[in-house]
Amino acid sequence: MLDSAWFSQHQDLLWLITVAADLGFAVLCYRLFGRTGLYGVIVFSLLLANIMGPKLTVIAGLQTSMGVILYSSIFFATDLLSEKYGRKEAQKAVFLGFFISIALVAMTQLSMLYLPTQNPQTTEFATAVHSATVTLFDYTPRFVFGSLLAYLISQSFDVWLFHRIRAATNGRHLWLRNTGSTLLSQVVDTLIYGLVVWWGLVDFVTAIQLAAAKYVFKFAIAVIDTPFIYLACRWHKPKAGS
Repeated sequence: MLDSAWFSQHQDLLWLITVAADLGFAVLCYRLFGRTGLYGVIVFSLLLANIMGPKLTVIAGLQTSMGVILYSSIFFATDLLSEKYGRKEAQKAVFLGFFISIALVAMTQLSMLYLPTQNPQTTEFATAVHSATVTLFDYTPRFVFGSLLAYLISQSFDVWLFHRIRAATNGRHLWLRNTGSTLLSQVVDTLIYGLVVWWGLVDFVTAIQLAAAKYVFKFAIAVIDTPFIYLACRWHKPKAGS
């Protein structure tokens, strides 16, 4: 059992452990299942980020969400697909993630239309679970549109920029195309999300401030994932169809 009391006093360390675990599982999934594993990483991370995303916390004195923390392996998996299997496969993964996100929203909205049971033996439990589900998945149209738009544009930009940097450096400096494409595409992701989701609910300056605070963590994660992509590239040699 994890010592929740100890971790409650060491939240910054918990953040580092969580990011390392997230990226570590992504590398292991690639090691075990190859290209299919990377598709699985993207789908899993999107589902996890949507479920845990609304949970807010404070790391290093800055407020952030679990969605930002658990989103790290998506860009990692996209860049690894670009590196080992090419732009076409990476872009296909982006569209797969986009479709999965739409399907998740549609199915969760349908699920919430079901009323909790009124059976006396289970009604209290069923009502509590229903209320928790509504809290997690009762997305506003603005949030859904902003999240989907930010994901599709930023991920497609990441794939495009990764290969532009790779071509410009003649295939050298993996760290540069991995970190550079992620950092810049995360700027795109953060700005779109901040402006679409927050601007209008809050003023423009506040929307940018909210977006900038989250980008601090995205910047750090983009740097942290560099050793993991080197490990993955050396650990797994893709075979035909893998």
